[in-house]
Amino acid sequence: MAQINIDTEVQYVKGVGPQRAVLLEKLGIKSVRDLLYYLPRDWVDRSNLTPIIKARPGELETLQGVVIASETRQVRPRLRITRVTIKDHTGFISGVWYNQPYIEKVLKRGFEVIFHGKIDTYRNYLQIAGPEYEIMDDEPGESNTSVNMNRIVPIYPLTDKLYQKQLRRIIKNALDIYLPALSDDMPVSVIKKYSLAGLKASIYSLHFPENFESLKAGKRRIVFDEFFYLQLAFLLRRLGIKKEKGIIFASAGGMYDNFIKSLPFGLTGAQKRVLSEIGADVISGSPMNRLLQGDVGSGKTIVALAACVMAKQGDFQSAIMAPTEILAQQHFRSSDALFKGQGITCGFLSGAMPKAKRAKIIERIGNGEIDIVIGTHALIQDDVIFRNLGLVVIDEQHRFGVMQRMALVKKGREPVHSLIMTATPIPRTLSMTVYGDTDVSIIDEMPPGRKPIKTHVFESGDTGTIYSFLEQRLRNGEQVYAVYPLVAESEKVDLKSAIEMEKELSARFRDFKTAIIHGRMKKDERDAVMTSFRNKQTDILVATTVIEVGIDVPDASVIMIEHADRFGLSQLHQLRGRVGRGEKQSYCILVGDPHTEDSIKRLKTMEETQDGFKISEKDLEIRGPGEFLGTRQHGISEFKVANIFTDRSELFLAREAASAVVDGLDDGHQDEKERLENIIRQRYGDSFDLINIG
Repeated sequence: MAQINIDTEVQYVKGVGPQRAVLLEKLGIKSVRDLLYYLPRDWVDRSNLTPIIKARPGELETLQGVVIASETRQVRPRLRITRVTIKDHTGFISGVWYNQPYIEKVLKRGFEVIFHGKIDTYRNYLQIAGPEYEIMDDEPGESNTSVNMNRIVPIYPLTDKLYQKQLRRIIKNALDIYLPALSDDMPVSVIKKYSLAGLKASIYSLHFPENFESLKAGKRRIVFDEFFYLQLAFLLRRLGIKKEKGIIFASAGGMYDNFIKSLPFGLTGAQKRVLSEIGADVISGSPMNRLLQGDVGSGKTIVALAACVMAKQGDFQSAIMAPTEILAQQHFRSSDALFKGQGITCGFLSGAMPKAKRAKIIERIGNGEIDIVIGTHALIQDDVIFRNLGLVVIDEQHRFGVMQRMALVKKGREPVHSLIMTATPIPRTLSMTVYGDTDVSIIDEMPPGRKPIKTHVFESGDTGTIYSFLEQRLRNGEQVYAVYPLVAESEKVDLKSAIEMEKELSARFRDFKTAIIHGRMKKDERDAVMTSFRNKQTDILVATTVIEVGIDVPDASVIMIEHADRFGLSQLHQLRGRVGRGEKQSYCILVGDPHTEDSIKRLKTMEETQDGFKISEKDLEIRGPGEFLGTRQHGISEFKVANIFTDRSELFLAREAASAVVDGLDDGHQDEKERLENIIRQRYGDSFDLINIG
């Protein structure tokens, strides 16, 4: 008998074949292993189907019946309603879909179907709006109702031309034949200590649970597995980094001490603590891999520049990469001013520079004339070669892709020190699943004298009140930001655009100068607008989120954000940080749509706190990690079952377990270390090599 191999191509599973294999590949299923781990998104209890006569409005029910009628009606120009009526031995009910006329062709008269959804009524008749549905008729010659009826039934994400019944049958066939070949690589000590269910039983229970208790136990095991192996990957990677030979800087000394003394302000206790942590890293002999978190205005840039001075003392160059030209230019201007007379040379590089000027900067970088290079993604171009790069600083790092960050780090001749910064506070659970191999520093103290920003939420109909307040601040000699999510009007989305609102505000505030800035403008135009605003020649700056990071205008004391409900809370917190940078009391006005469900209630979070970590926790809860980060960090932080918000207790236990395993790997356990690394590579592929760039 041939040996069973769960890495067999999925087409060889009973019920698949070459054609369905193509459909399964669209779902990311190529092998039997992929199929076994293609877990349901939901489960429906069909152990007791509800007779239609017992269905009650407002209840979530699962009903079964025969299609007795279907029709699609055009009720107005852009609305077609499809109604499909089913009947069982007790009564009938309709499923209703809006602008989905194909449903009528799918659910044909005489078909046995299941509807699942919330019951409501229309003209005293029962109906379900947009129910989940499933056709119960078996394919010719096949019958497998046991996986579809009278039990807790799995609901899978699907693609076109593939149905729940088909996929259930395929997965059941795979489980029956191949599940015994699945190996459980979790250390036995971990399984016992944390009372985990067996892997094979857990996989089976997730697909076809006997009851909700077995489903719960199976889910817990897979959740723990996902967290454990990710943490194991991070910790093994960190172990490897610590064993690499790193560049050694001088973290203290004449040049560094002189720079700190020359600052026109004193460092906060938090800044001093973080610099001490960085200083320990750069003399450790291993490459620094540190994430620096700090709220808007907390002083991260000064910390980064002080780290660059440490590099200069060791005769190494530094590179600071920022996501926008506006932010990079601002860093360059402030750095150039701070380093005057310090014997440290700064240079600026961007893709928009004239060729001759760019060539000259690249030449000076190559021969070591420039100590600190500040720029955009132009820094990672092939022709930018450093004489002796020792430190890479990546600002607002979530705006860069993994490969962009790695390209800059790789410009060092030997492993460089890496400092990545973010003004979006990252909840601990998310930090553990994206930066689990990274040392984390937090600036949790604001510079003295900063007044809290007063935040107020208004509904979109409160324009008169808002404009009266803006006029009061403008006549006080203060400046205003007005932020909108779109540059120009969209036919598909009914949102105020920046261009249209600039016209409206110009007309409303005739005594004041209004200007607009957005990402579609040419660099010279943007520079001119920002210079005018910074020099108080412009009173109202209408903008898109191009101003989200890095704009520092002390006299701007009010920011009004229209359609604030369309932004994440963390992004609103970033935008709010554009004001409150001077001595005047500053204000943030959030204008939300009262018709958007819970939008005003959600925005009230911004009124209640200015703590970036509390806001980020709420944002993570609402939007999930993918949207929270705004861009995919690396594929290994995506989970099939685990949820870092609802399963946080399991995350902490898994981290504890993984730490104990790695701590037990001394030089005498090389075979076990290699075994664990092979498991990680099998799970994550090439992503394992990118973890520490995350």
